[in-house]
Amino acid sequence: MNDTEKLTNLVLAPYILKATALIGVSRRVGGNQFRHAFATLGILLDYKFFDDSVLLKAALLHDLLEDLPETQVDEIRWIDHESRQVVELVLEVTRQKEETKQQYLKGCFFRFKESTATEMCGPHQQSD
Repeated sequence: MNDTEKLTNLVLAPYILKATALIGVSRRVGGNQFRHAFATLGILLDYKFFDDSVLLKAALLHDLLEDLPETQVDEIRWIDHESRQVVELVLEVTRQKEETKQQYLKGCFFRFKESTATEMCGPHQQSD
């Protein structure tokens, strides 16, 4: 499947609809969270992440749970056949209330390092 076909088959509308809840939410650095979500999606498309539809969908919602904690996660889980994976990824990158920014970034780094090692070496297997 070529890039055009991958993008043609990508269904983002339900995720965009959920992301519209961020329109009125201001970013600390300026702008609003809805534009930030779309900018994140745009960056991933610019880098041609066409094969990772879960990542693209999660890009639209990556700040939703942090900025609007009243969001019903179960509503997202039932959007489509990939939505459970989308929720898992969004939860993985959601900063918890009790975390400082430094703790959050450190946790992201270690999760990335761990997932990269698993991809490169396979899961750790215990020997008897």
